[in-house]
Amino acid sequence: MTYDEALLPDGRPRQSSAAALTAIAGKDPERLRAAVRGRLEDAGVLFRSEGGGTAFPLDPVPRVLTAEEWHDVKVGLAQRVKALNAFVADAYGARSIVKAGIVPARVIESAEHYEPAMQGFEPPGGQWIGVAGLDVVRAADGKFRVLEDNLMTPSGFSYAVAAREALLPELELAAGDLPRAFGELPALLAGALDAVSPGGSAAVVLTDGPENGAHWEHAWVAGTLGIPLVEPGDLRVEGDLLLHEEQRVDVVYRRTNADVLDTPVGALLAGPVQAGTVGLVNAFGTGVGDDKLTHAYVEDIVRYYLGEEPAIRSVPTYDFARPDHLEQALDRFDELVVKPRSGSGGKGVMVCPHAERADVDALREEVRRSPRDWVAQPLVHLSTHPTLVGRDLSPRHVDLRPFVFMHGADHPRVLPGGLTRFAVDEGALVVNSTQDGGFKDTWVLA
Repeated sequence: MTYDEALLPDGRPRQSSAAALTAIAGKDPERLRAAVRGRLEDAGVLFRSEGGGTAFPLDPVPRVLTAEEWHDVKVGLAQRVKALNAFVADAYGARSIVKAGIVPARVIESAEHYEPAMQGFEPPGGQWIGVAGLDVVRAADGKFRVLEDNLMTPSGFSYAVAAREALLPELELAAGDLPRAFGELPALLAGALDAVSPGGSAAVVLTDGPENGAHWEHAWVAGTLGIPLVEPGDLRVEGDLLLHEEQRVDVVYRRTNADVLDTPVGALLAGPVQAGTVGLVNAFGTGVGDDKLTHAYVEDIVRYYLGEEPAIRSVPTYDFARPDHLEQALDRFDELVVKPRSGSGGKGVMVCPHAERADVDALREEVRRSPRDWVAQPLVHLSTHPTLVGRDLSPRHVDLRPFVFMHGADHPRVLPGGLTRFAVDEGALVVNSTQDGGFKDTWVLA
C-alpha cells in the first residue's frame, strides 16, 4: 500500500494538510494554476529540463510536513552530511575507514568523480561540502529514507523560494496554518561560503552561462548575496591568485556542470585552489561521497566517524563487486531498480517491475558481464500527493530535495522543507526534474 502525504487511507485529509487542502478547494483550479504560473513568469523563473521545457512546472497543491516530522528529517540529514564530509576528507587523507575494513578502497578509487590530484589536499576549515541536496523518499511504512546523496552542485533551493512566493499569496490561510519561512536562506548560503574562505571576503558565483538548466538559480544566488555572477572567461589567474577584473577572488561558488578537474574550469581553478588562495563550494573531488556505490556504505560511514546510529536510513544499495550482493540481486532482479553507477538525472535507470521482460533479461546479462558498472536498490513505493491534473486532484508519486549548508566541517544547517518533486505521469516513479518532472511548494509547520 502506498503512503499518501495529504490523505488518510479512508480519504480524509491528514490534520497537517487540512488547512491547505481547504484553501485549494475554495479556488477555481484553472484560475489558481494560471495565477501561480503568472507570478512565476513575472519573476522570470526558468528551469530547463532535458525535454527542452523552460517553464518552472509548479503544482499549486503544497506538500505539508509537521514540525515533528521535519525535526526527525533535519536531524538525520545534518548527521549524514557531517559524516559524508568526514568521509571525503578521509578519502583524500589517511583513509582510516579503508584501513578499518569498513569501506573498500575500490569504492573510492573507482568513483566517477574521484580526483587523484586532490590526494593530501586540505580545504579551508576541512570543509569539502558547502551545500548538499539529498533525495529523500517516504516509503509505504511512512518512514523517510535517503535514496541518493548529492554533494557536487545540487540545485533547487531558490526554486523552493520561488514556489513559496508564487503560491502563498493566492491562498487564504490563518496565521497558525502558515509554513515556516525561508528567511534564513541568505544567511545559510553566506555561511557556507564564508566557511571556505582562506581569509578574504570576495566571492563569486561561477556559472556555465544561460545554457545551464539552473542558470536562473545562479543569478538568484548572486543577486541575493550581492556578489558577481561570472563565467569562466571572466576570471583569470596571476601567479597563485584568481582575479575577477582587478579584484582578487577568495571564494568560488561553483555552479558549472564541469565537476572534474580535467575540464577548462578545473584547469582554471586548480592552481589557486591547490595553493590555498581560493576556497570552493563545493570542492573538486567531493563526488566520492555521493557516488552511487558509496551510498551502500553511508550508514556505516555515519557510525564510523560520528559513533552514532543513523537517524535517517538509506534505501539499501547492492554492491555488485561483492559476490554475496551480486548473487542476492540476481535472484531477485525482477524486483529491483537498477542504475548505472555513472551519470545522473535518472538516465539509464530501469525499474525492473515496470519494464518489459526482454529489457530486464538483457540488463541482467549486462550486469553479469560488468557488475562493477551497476548498482541496484529495492523498489520503494514512493509516497503520493494530490496533484492538480486538469481540474481534478490525482495522486502522483513524490520525493523531497532538502538542503544542508555546512558552516564548517562540524556545523551543518538545514533549510526547513526544501523542494518536493513529482512525476507527471500517473504511476511513474522517476521524479527527477531534468526528466520533465514537476515541483511542489513544501511546507514545514511551526
